[in-house]
Parts: sequence; structure tokens; C-alpha cells
Amino acid sequence: METVDLTLREGLQKYFGFDSFKGEQEAIIKGVLEGKHTFVIMPTGGGKSLCYQLPALMSEGTAIVVSPLIALMKNQVDSIRQVSEDDGVAHFLNSSLNKAETAKVKADVTSGKTKLLYVAPESLTKEENVNFLKSIKLSFFAIDEAHCISEWGHDFRPEYRRLRPIIESIDNIPIIALTATATKKVQHDIMKNLGMLDAQVFQASFNRKNLYYEVRPKTKNVEKDIVRFIKERPGKSGIVYCLSRKKVEELAEILVVNGINALPYHAGLDSNTRAKHQDMFLMEEASVIVATIAFGMGIDKPDVRFVIHHDIPKSLESYYQETGRAGRDGGEGHCLAFYNYKDIEKLEKFLHGKPVAEQEVGVQLLQEVAAYAETSMNRRKFLLHYFGEDFDEINGEGADMCDNSRHPKEKFEGKEDVLLVLKTIESVKGKHKVRHFVNLLSGVDNAEMNTYGHTTNPYFGKGKEQGAAHWNAVLRQVIVNGFVGKEIESYGTLYLKEKGKEFIKNPTSFMLIKERDFIEDSDDNIILNQKGGNASDPVLFGLLKDLRKEIAKQKNVPPFVVFQDPSLEDMTIQYPITKEELMQIQGVGQGKAVRYGTPFLNLIKKYVEENNIERPQDFVVKSVGKKSGSKVNIIKNIDRKLPLEDIAKGLGVTFDELLTEIEAIVSSGTKININYYINEVLDEDAQEEIYDYFMEDAETDSIEEAYKEFDGDYSEEELRIMRIKFMSEVAN
Repeated sequence: METVDLTLREGLQKYFGFDSFKGEQEAIIKGVLEGKHTFVIMPTGGGKSLCYQLPALMSEGTAIVVSPLIALMKNQVDSIRQVSEDDGVAHFLNSSLNKAETAKVKADVTSGKTKLLYVAPESLTKEENVNFLKSIKLSFFAIDEAHCISEWGHDFRPEYRRLRPIIESIDNIPIIALTATATKKVQHDIMKNLGMLDAQVFQASFNRKNLYYEVRPKTKNVEKDIVRFIKERPGKSGIVYCLSRKKVEELAEILVVNGINALPYHAGLDSNTRAKHQDMFLMEEASVIVATIAFGMGIDKPDVRFVIHHDIPKSLESYYQETGRAGRDGGEGHCLAFYNYKDIEKLEKFLHGKPVAEQEVGVQLLQEVAAYAETSMNRRKFLLHYFGEDFDEINGEGADMCDNSRHPKEKFEGKEDVLLVLKTIESVKGKHKVRHFVNLLSGVDNAEMNTYGHTTNPYFGKGKEQGAAHWNAVLRQVIVNGFVGKEIESYGTLYLKEKGKEFIKNPTSFMLIKERDFIEDSDDNIILNQKGGNASDPVLFGLLKDLRKEIAKQKNVPPFVVFQDPSLEDMTIQYPITKEELMQIQGVGQGKAVRYGTPFLNLIKKYVEENNIERPQDFVVKSVGKKSGSKVNIIKNIDRKLPLEDIAKGLGVTFDELLTEIEAIVSSGTKININYYINEVLDEDAQEEIYDYFMEDAETDSIEEAYKEFDGDYSEEELRIMRIKFMSEVAN
């Protein structure tokens, strides 16, 4: 046995340059070399791939590695080739190869050069491949990402469930199955399906002690929160996950507009773009990737410092695997998820129409996610318990690394509220969804309530005082605690479970969490797309107006040319004191910040210090206007001197909307020259008259005022195009 130890150590040193094994790697590799079925559950970053790569390199014959993604195979083959002098040591066999490449792979395998052959499960179903594998010497089968076998896993692939009969038809050799995440149920499902219930099971701890878990309410200003979070971590790498491709594109654009070096990544992009974006992220040419879950499989970037979930994932396995891409080097890893129960309801809706068994699984997985998001207990304890591992939330490693431990939520005795909710559900014979019961308890007298005759229900309006938000929260907590269930077939209707019936008979203490309502929650103090309003600090507003007047006098321009009122109002809310912060103010681009910013920043800084003002750190995030993806197009087309009507038509917008876009471009400090167009619609005298008005007579840049001044001689559109010319030439 000692010789085996020595040989293993020598192999580790020879091929990978390591002196010692990590965790249970040595015992796992020994088992594989001894021909035993082996099942490895090891979190991301724990060194799973070495568990089959080293025994493959040290065994006679070729190891077949079943892997779910073509992109992942290429990465793994490239990395294993680095440990050998001959590229033939590792190959992949999949649909991306042409005939000549396939022949080369088969020749290397037959000659005995190839120690690892990566195949997609689909390739294994092809008769010619099965016949080829029967003809060669094989060492063992490795099933990577084995959770794909289980319907209860987070990435179920039906073709994975057909592996066992194919493997048996090829050769009766040992199997090593590997996954980063698997609950007890999923583990059993995998082993049963692969016919390896006798396998040696190695389960590393799921505790990633360096990761900090946090869940925040997802409000309508979630993009603002994400921008602020990333800007507070300059130079750090991160991944932002979204569920839809559209949201990935939108959010990546918002991040870029706000000065964050971000790139999108999703299956809708062509493979070259995806590969390029992935490489730029790995090479640190981009600091943030905004992605669907298509990103991250097999990405070995050790210093990802944060993982943000813009949308809550479909299962806790997905969540665990995606957050596991943070802090793989043992350093900082902040896992932030934004949660709104509406997202869970939306995902439940997508399940509708699928086979009942699949719906049932999907709904249960989603309820686990909701329970995690809403729990007030230690999040690490909750996650590890989900994977069948106990955790001491007082003394365990990383015990204080979650928002609930650092900021415990207030609880209150909710026995009576729970009882009221359960009795209300019991009293209604027909089944209804959450919102109906919320309305019933809140005493909402609407058509639906009358149709069912529920205005005469004994519990109608019993919870009026607490309001809808309160009953939403109570209902969700009784659902995640197993008192109430949701019917699958009649999507989302509630029924009492045994635990709920028992509670009605014997009510006991039930501590409810006092928290913000995750459905109706909105944060009206945070403005993503501010249109300007009243100044929140009238004293500062007065000082800023005086300064504006002074500077306008020096520059010999009207005051509104320097900064418009909405910009000054925004300054009284945000108190910017750096150029970067000033550029977050509405209507202030780089040009304006450089040209006029310094005296305003000095005034605000002095004012803040003298009055001990606590500045908000949540600066207004520049939003990507509805059509702002077209900004570059507009500028290019104006440079080409295209008529504005044609530009509007090409962008699918009205002429009025196009002018609004151009006004926004100009007000943020970019020069635009539309003289070629103005000369077509206004003669020289008219242009001069309007220009002089804005320069000398106008007290504000209001088109309404200008229209009145000229007594309707010029149309609003004519006045607007002249204002664009004026602001572009004088302000920028």
C-alpha cells in the first residue's frame, strides 16, 4: 500500500507539480485505481477534476469523461494538455469536430496516446461511437456534473439518464460520478440511476467559510443598488446573474453607461463573442460579466470577489453553485441576491403546462428558495442543512458571514395571526390564491369577493388594521413552514396541510419575522431615472442659483446654459463633492462637469462641512433611456447629415421622441451640429431672431415661454431645434 501512496505522490508531483493532496483527493484516487465505483460530492474549487485526471494519467487505457458542455470540454482538454508533452494525451469527441478531426482523435485513442477522452452524453448514444469505444482499452468512466442525471437536480438533462445502459453495453468498468452540489435526494437518485448504490461516497463539507451571504429586497430601483454596490468595490471582479437574455443586455448597458467595465454573456450571442467576452473577463480586460446561467461552468477564475443575483434562481442548488464561483482562492467573496416574491410567482407560472410531476418538483424547489430568502436564521446553517450537513451557527467557521447574523431581524409573537390565516383558509371551501386571502382578510370589497360571496365570510376584514403587506408576509411564512400547501394542477391555489390542521387544534407559539414586504416593496427615495422636481435643500439651492448667475455673467451666457434647474435640484438631494459624483447628476455629462463643475463642487463641499450634512452614498444612477441604445446611431447619422425625419423613421421613433433624445445628448455635454437641417427649415433671419432670444432675453430655456414670446410665429419644433443649436454651441 505504501508503494501506491508513493506512486500517487510521485504522479501528483510529476503531472501537476503539487506536493500534497487536498482533502480526500488521495483516498478518492486510490479507490478509482482499485476499480471501485466512487461518488464524489465536492464544492466548486475543491479540486474535483484532479480526482479523475490523475488516475486517468496513471492507468492503462483511456478514461471516458462524460461532460455536459462543449465549451467546458475544450477548457478541460486545454488545461490537461499543459501537463504533458503530447497534445494527444487528452481529446474531446463531439459534434463540433469535422471528419478529419474525428479521425485524428480516434487514431490517437487507438494508439494508446490518449488518457482522457471527453464526450458529450449525446455522443454516447451514437452507434458508431459506442462500437468504437468497445474496440479500445478503457480504464474507467467519469461522469462529471452528475447532478444532471437527477430530475431533482438543478440542471436536469434527460440524456444523462440513459448513460447506464450505454456504459454497460460498452464495458463493465468502474464509474466515478462527480458533482459540486447535491442534496441527499439527488445523491440517491444519481447512484440508483447509474447502478452504483454500492459506491464509496466522499462528501466534502459544503461550507465555503469565506463567502458572505446577503439577501436584499428587490425594488424597482434594483439596477441602482447594483451600480452602487459595484462602484463601492473598484477594480474587483464580479458576476451578475439574470434569468433572461434581455435583462442581461439591458443591465450590461446600464453598468457601462455608469462607468463600469461590464460585458454581457448569454446563449443568444454567437460563440465567438461569448468566447471573447469570457477571455476578456479572465484576462481582467473587463471587471464584470452580466450573464444568464450559461456562464461560469468550468470557469476557473479564482479572484471573483462578488456574485450578484439580479433574479432569484430556480433552486438552491443553482444558487449554491453560482455563488460558489466567488472567492475560490479563499479570499473575499460577497454573494448578494435580490429577492421579491413576485419573481417566485413568475417562475411558478412558467411551470404551468409542464407535466404534473415536473411542476411538482419545480414548485418544491422554488419554495425552498423562497424559504432561504425569507429566513431570519443563519443563512449558512440553512444552506448546509439543505445539503444534509449540520452547522454550528455560534462557533462554526464563517458563522457570522451572513446578513442575518450581523443584523438579526426583529421577531414578534404571531400565534394569533397564523391561527387567523389558517382558519380563513379552512373556512373557504373553494380554493383560491394568496392574493384572494390577503384581500379577504384586509376587507377588500371587490367583484371577485362578491362573486364568491366572501364579503359575508366570518373572517372578511378581520385583518384590516394590519393591511395587505402584513398578510402577504404571514401567508408566505406559513407556506414555507409547511402549514399551507399550493395545489399544482390548479396553479397556485392554497390548501391546508396536516401541519396546519394540527396547529388549529393545538395552537403554539409561532415567531413571525418583522420585515419589509417583498411583494409591494418600493423605494421611492431612490430615483433611477430622475426627471427633476423640487429642491430638497432650499438654502443650498439658493446658493447654487447665485453661483450659476455669477458664472453665467463671467461667461456671458444665460444661467440655464451653465446648469438647468433640474440639475441644481438634484445637487441639493445628492450633495456631490467629486467630479465623478457630479457626472451622476441628472443632465451633467463629462463636458459640463469639466467646464463648470469645480466652483459648484467647492461650494457644496464647504456647505456640507459647515452644516454637518450626512451625504447619501446612493447617487442617482444614470439610466439607459428607452431609446438610448440609439445614441451612437443618432450621432453617426447626424454626422452623415441625414434628414432628422429619416433618422427618426430608421430608429422607429416619432420626430418628437427623436428631438427629446437629441436634447438629452446635448444637455449631458455632447456637441451636436444640426445646422444642415436647420438651414433647410428656417431662413437666416429667423435663426438669428430665435438665437438672440435664447442668448439675451430668455430667463429660462422653456419652449412654452419662447412660443408665447414669439406669439406663435414659430412652431414648437422650430424652437426646439434652435434651442438644440444654441445649447450645443454655447453650453458645450
